[in-house]
Amino acid sequence: MIADSKGEYMSLDKNRLLIELSKTIRDINYDIINPSISTLNVEGLQPVLELVARARAAYIKNMHDLATDVGDGLPNKKQLENLKASRELFEEVLSGAQALEAAVERGYLDVSSRKK
Repeated sequence: MIADSKGEYMSLDKNRLLIELSKTIRDINYDIINPSISTLNVEGLQPVLELVARARAAYIKNMHDLATDVGDGLPNKKQLENLKASRELFEEVLSGAQALEAAVERGYLDVSSRKK
């Protein structure tokens, strides 16, 4: 028997079901996601990484500019809306990049170590 996260023992049937479920999830995701993206390599991921970096830079720059502009004061509503928009953009592209990374880690996408 195998202990679960609570230290309790799972039956072999339950363990087999979980293993089969995990494989089925991986196979379904691979069959649906993989055809939509060509085989990945580091060079092919460069545009994603650069997009995240540009969004991060814009957010950080907006924060720095805002702090400089307001000095000892506080930002107005429009300034906060602009900062929020740049944060949402950064968080959204970061989340997309993390989803892509998770898809690679879970075997949903084909990868290559060679340049194409």
